[in-house]
Amino acid sequence: KIREDIAKETARDWKGLRVTVKISLKNCQAKFIIVPSATTLVIKSQKERERDKEKTKIIKHTRNILVDDVIEIVKVMKHRSMEKPLVGNVKEILGTCVSERHTIDGKDTKNLQSDIDEGETEILED
Repeated sequence: KIREDIAKETARDWKGLRVTVKISLKNCQAKFIIVPSATTLVIKSQKERERDKEKTKIIKHTRNILVDDVIEIVKVMKHRSMEKPLVGNVKEILGTCVSERHTIDGKDTKNLQSDIDEGETEILED
């Protein structure tokens, strides 16, 4: 029963993606909280159509993400980060993009990180 409930919760927005599901029990009632990882949010931000994992074993993503999508991911992940300023949170997500080999607005992610370090690119606090 719990497996079916988790499948229903994740089927809406997270179909085909791996997410962590936090389960809390109160008075024998299970409550599910979906806790996506940074990688899952980066892949979801590409807004690709769903693929059948049985037919396509190796999935290649578009590999390009917009800066606005990175900022949205930062807003979702901010409460889980130890970094206080927004710049640090952005750099954490950019690090995830480096490991997944994504580009940001067509620019190499490592170059964007170094531009932020050198002050050539500014991240405004909201």
